[in-house]
Amino acid sequence: MFSKKSKIQSMITGSCPKCHEENMYVNPNPYNIIETMKMHERCQNCGFKYKVEPNFFFGAMYVSYALSVLVGVITFGIVKVGFGLDLVQSFAAIFIILIALMPLITRLSRNIYINLFVNYDDSLVRKPKVESRTTV
Repeated sequence: MFSKKSKIQSMITGSCPKCHEENMYVNPNPYNIIETMKMHERCQNCGFKYKVEPNFFFGAMYVSYALSVLVGVITFGIVKVGFGLDLVQSFAAIFIILIALMPLITRLSRNIYINLFVNYDDSLVRKPKVESRTTV
């Protein structure tokens, strides 16, 4: 859907923001709660250090807040207009949806935050090996 060079592709998949080749996370499944936040130290392809500075990802809390508000507003619109639930039921639905999506929102906010500061470098992409064939 998105090209390999797209920041959006890196944000959605959690790939290295520098080369877009390797996954930043130890476990690609965000719902493995114990390992949701565990990241590799460096990219195995380009060597980019993910924790740019100490406490770098504290800024991702602001992105997480914005994503949570967006999900809440969308959920409210769907359950209030689409299903005709009252106000208390609508807020209960928002609470349930936000709890269910918390690991995804957490990872997505980290992915978005690091991609705001790190640009893609085309020279770091792995080139496919060309095998030479000799005819005898």
